Amino acid sequence: MAHPVNRRRLLTWLCLAGLWTARLAFAGLDGDVTSSFALAERAYNAAKAHYQTNVNDDAAAQQFASACFDWADQKQTDDVREAVSHEGIQVCRAWLQRKPDSAAGHYYLGMNLCQLARTKTLGALPLVKEIEKEWLASLALDPHFDFAGADRNLGLLYRDTPGFPLSIGSKTKAEQSLAHALELSPEYPENYLNLIETHLKRKPTAVPAEFKKLLEILPAARKRFTGPQWQSAWEDWDPRIEKIKSKLPGLP
Repeated sequence: MAHPVNRRRLLTWLCLAGLWTARLAFAGLDGDVTSSFALAERAYNAAKAHYQTNVNDDAAAQQFASACFDWADQKQTDDVREAVSHEGIQVCRAWLQRKPDSAAGHYYLGMNLCQLARTKTLGALPLVKEIEKEWLASLALDPHFDFAGADRNLGLLYRDTPGFPLSIGSKTKAEQSLAHALELSPEYPENYLNLIETHLKRKPTAVPAEFKKLLEILPAARKRFTGPQWQSAWEDWDPRIEKIKSKLPGLP
C-alpha cells in the first residue's frame, strides 16, 4: 500500500565530480520551493517527534524515513542534507533489522542513500550499487509499493548513470523498468512522464500514443492525487506535461 505522505516523485540529483548528473526524481530542486519547504519542514518535525516515542512501530518508521528524504531534498547545505539523510538511513536499517522483508524499508533506505550521495563527489559511486540493491529488494517484495516506485526509481537510475565500467547504467534496463512501472500503475502520471521523456530521445515515434494515454488519465489523477501532500508533485508534473505537449504539435 502506498504511503500517505508528502513525497511523490522519487529522487534528486546525483552529481559525481562533474562526470555525470543523474536526475532521479523529486520536484522543487533549485526552484521556488517556499511552500514545499514549509510543508517538508513541518512533516519532518512531526514525524521525528512521533517516531522518537514509537521506535518499534513500522508506520512511524515509514513516515519518518519518508519525511527525512523530503526534508533533505529541500534547499539545504550539504551538512544538513547529510545529517538528515543519515537519520533516514538509520531509521530504515533499524526497521529492516526487525522486519527484513519490508518492501517499504528497503525502498526508503535506497531513497535516503540517494540523498547522502548528493553530498558526495566520487564518493557517491560506491553508493549506487547499494541503492540498486535496496530497490531490487523492494521490487521483489512488493512491486506495487508507492505506485511501482521501485521500478520507477530503478529505471531512472539505469537511464541516468554511466554504463560499464564506470557504473550500472543501461538504456535497455531503464526502458524495461520504466515500462514495467507504467504497466503496474498506469493511473500514476509520473510513470507516464518518465517513459515518455525517455522515449523522446530513443523512440520518438512511441511518444504521441503514450502522451495521449497520459492525457486520458489526467482528469482522474487530478481528483485522486489532491491536497497539500500532492502539491509538489503537480508543481513538477504540470510543467513537464506542457514541455512534452510543446514538442508534439497537433495534440490537445
